[in-house]
Amino acid sequence: MNHLLPLFRKLPDNPNLSRRDQVCELVSSAISARAVSPNVPLPSCRQMADQLGVSRNTVFAAYSRLIDLGLITARDRSGYYVNREIFSEPERPDADQADDEKVSSPVNFAPSALIPLDNPLDWRSYPYPFIYNQIDPDLFPVDDWRECSRLALGRKNVSLWTGDSVESDSPYLIEQLRQRLLSSRGIVARSDEILITLGAQNALSVLGTLFAQFDQPIAVENPGFFGAFNAFQMAGAQMVGVPIDREGIIPSAIPAGVKMVFTTPSHQFPTMVTMPADRRAELLKTAEEKDFVIIEDDYEAEMNFQVRSSPSLRSMDRNQRVIYIGSLSKTISPGLRIGFMVAHRDIIREARIVRGTMFRHPPTLIQEVVALFLRLGYYDAHLRKLERRYKRRWQAMRDAISTHLDMLNQYDNKGGTSFWLTGPDHFDATVLRTRLRERGVLIDRGQAFYLAQDRKNGLRLGFAFVPVEKLEDGVKLIAEEVRKLI
Repeated sequence: MNHLLPLFRKLPDNPNLSRRDQVCELVSSAISARAVSPNVPLPSCRQMADQLGVSRNTVFAAYSRLIDLGLITARDRSGYYVNREIFSEPERPDADQADDEKVSSPVNFAPSALIPLDNPLDWRSYPYPFIYNQIDPDLFPVDDWRECSRLALGRKNVSLWTGDSVESDSPYLIEQLRQRLLSSRGIVARSDEILITLGAQNALSVLGTLFAQFDQPIAVENPGFFGAFNAFQMAGAQMVGVPIDREGIIPSAIPAGVKMVFTTPSHQFPTMVTMPADRRAELLKTAEEKDFVIIEDDYEAEMNFQVRSSPSLRSMDRNQRVIYIGSLSKTISPGLRIGFMVAHRDIIREARIVRGTMFRHPPTLIQEVVALFLRLGYYDAHLRKLERRYKRRWQAMRDAISTHLDMLNQYDNKGGTSFWLTGPDHFDATVLRTRLRERGVLIDRGQAFYLAQDRKNGLRLGFAFVPVEKLEDGVKLIAEEVRKLI
């Protein structure tokens, strides 16, 4: 072997990449670090295959891909070389050099009052990540999604997603939402009463901005969804917290003078309690009497494992006071960022203008793929599979909590993908979270769900990502640390 050749010892440890792409990553990383010279040939396909323990065809495919990307070139009878044009660009300092040359920020920011998502970036590497809003990637219907993507990318469909769509959304997706998702929640809506958003969080930001012009407070559940707190605070709105009980938000506690009330009736966020029909009727009546509109965030409405889903507030509303928010994050994938809003057409018209100033519109290609995913029946089949899997995990999690964490108060819930627990007033779940992290367990601290962040005795355990066979062992570890604190 020519000892002047670069030596590549090991493929990067990235199981999400194919062998070809792992070779591409290895070589491109060496090029970026200037660890290879444009004057020295790269190992031949045979030599590289021997170094890395892969097939020659894999290396050939990787080199072909790198040529397409302009990173390397092939010279007749000479081999593969790094593209010289790359080295003509000014060299960027490496990380250590960049750190040495850091300068002070030109802006001094005050401490942010927004509530951040503070889970570690490498949360997947923890043995027991009991954190919310993550899905098990093994449950994602890859083959079905790939088929829908292939159809959407077909030449006859290119015109559906290549244009600018600020003024409208995919009519096919709107129609599928009307026929499949909204109808299952008892909601009848016209196409001009539906707006596609980048998930529920984006819908809340749009509504917060839209209703800020009324200069009236927004009532929120307390404890409640801190994503809503952030959205309304960013819009400059004043918020008032409304207490909840084991049936959800308490209508009689909503103060006069608010313009909008945010609630999560199907599974109260974060306690997971379900608002019964009579409480929903009372809330709608209060909205009429006190003249406010209601934002109904109907996340995880499909995930009911003991009882049938309660009717949505929107389906019970006869006066168009309910703004309904839904999302596909919990049922397909949070990474897709596809949600929707249903409201009176005048609200949707104004919300579309606000959305357009924020980011114009959600990616139309993703809208078309989702529309196909719904229309071809893949969503219904996936949802049935998801419900079966999550019901098993929900039952296992519930049993483990009842057995090992009976020293904490547990709110009764009928479904969803998390559990809410509270300890005595002196109990500090923030300390618990720190201790558990050292033992490979991640939990959501309850302090973030209170408007004033003044309560520390609550914690939430999400189970969607943890395999069912590991749930009880993880709960046992949590119980050990809870006993030490109590």
